[in-house]
Amino acid sequence: MKYLIQSLLAFHARMTLRRYRPTVVAVTGSVGKTSTRNAIAAVLDGRFVVRSPEENYNNEFGVPLTIVGEKTAGSSILGWLGILARAKALWLLPRAKYPNLLALEYGIDRPGDMDALCKIAPPDVAVFTAVSPVHAEYFDSIEALAHEKAGIVRHLKRGGVAILNGDDPLVIAERGDGTVVTYGFSEGLDVRAENYHVETHDVLRCQSDEPFCEIHFDLVVGDERAEVSLPNLLGRGQACAALAAAAVGRHFGMPLSEIVAALRTLQPQAGRMRPLPGIKETLLLDDSYNAAPASMASALEVLRFFSPDENARRIAVLGKMAELGRYSENEHRLLGMRAAEVADILVCVNEEGRDTRRGAIEAGMDEHNVEFFATSVEAGRWLDFNVKKGDIVLVKGSQSARMEKVVKDLMAEPLRAEELLVRQYGAWVEAA
Repeated sequence: MKYLIQSLLAFHARMTLRRYRPTVVAVTGSVGKTSTRNAIAAVLDGRFVVRSPEENYNNEFGVPLTIVGEKTAGSSILGWLGILARAKALWLLPRAKYPNLLALEYGIDRPGDMDALCKIAPPDVAVFTAVSPVHAEYFDSIEALAHEKAGIVRHLKRGGVAILNGDDPLVIAERGDGTVVTYGFSEGLDVRAENYHVETHDVLRCQSDEPFCEIHFDLVVGDERAEVSLPNLLGRGQACAALAAAAVGRHFGMPLSEIVAALRTLQPQAGRMRPLPGIKETLLLDDSYNAAPASMASALEVLRFFSPDENARRIAVLGKMAELGRYSENEHRLLGMRAAEVADILVCVNEEGRDTRRGAIEAGMDEHNVEFFATSVEAGRWLDFNVKKGDIVLVKGSQSARMEKVVKDLMAEPLRAEELLVRQYGAWVEAA
């Protein structure tokens, strides 16, 4: 039944695209897909009627659901039958108000996944963010993973453009023969950031409505240059998302001034390096949505930017990175080594955290400053008792690590969890 529904849903999505012919901008990569997709939607919103998925709809169910404008029916057969009926009516009985641009996200787990997604919705613009070992367990090598993701470039429509992260050699190696625009921080890229820095303020400002941090960089496109400020956003990952969105905007002829104004409207997203006030006047850096080696490194870089007051600490609370396959043990060990360079206290969660702990101690971190817990619930309880005023607490891990439970334990306003945190609905809550 699952595969029948999937097949029918894909058919209706293809027919919907044939009927309405929207421009398709598709984003793939190991990290930063959702932030990049949201930034693209924000930049293009004034020029197009944009549809972008509200949830993390990036697989063979999620992509067609976004195209037909529906949400999953879960385990309800009647619900799925209703979705299929409405999806059929959408292309049989055309409506005047269908978006003229779709900003989609393509995620893969196994060989062949990208081909399947691109057969449903071949892109006019393909954005490739970065490659990291996450989702690598079904691939022979990291290069094979990169090649699978690069299928998004090979499936571009005639006259399409590939927008590629020029800082990642695995991405650039898959550039293909078509039109390519590069973005990133490196000299010589088509769209690049210069003079990047993060401005942080007193932790207590997070308790108010004032911005307590800001990303700054110069956006450079050819001979043009503009200053960009992104209030309450943190990390190179957010800057990269903004650069990719700027590259897409330029492809559609937008002036830099319009792009910069749109980027300034970007808001922190739940679970994606979102600053939150914590108990005991602490600051939480909630990056609990997901994790991969590259995004873990980026998150620790953000933590490094903060200088706690005297007697306060930088605390890294790190859950497992899932789906790394044979890379898992070494990547978790390397994570511990990186954390030892940044954190005063390291809290390792899940069985894989034993490797993280070992790496930190090998790197010279005092073992008395490294804690291990089997679950996020246990880690949250320990932190609830042990954090103190002024601490900066980074929380990050893969979805299956359920690190949002740590954030909920530590946030100053737990009654706003449904509004501010990830996975606060449906089966996620029932499994809590």
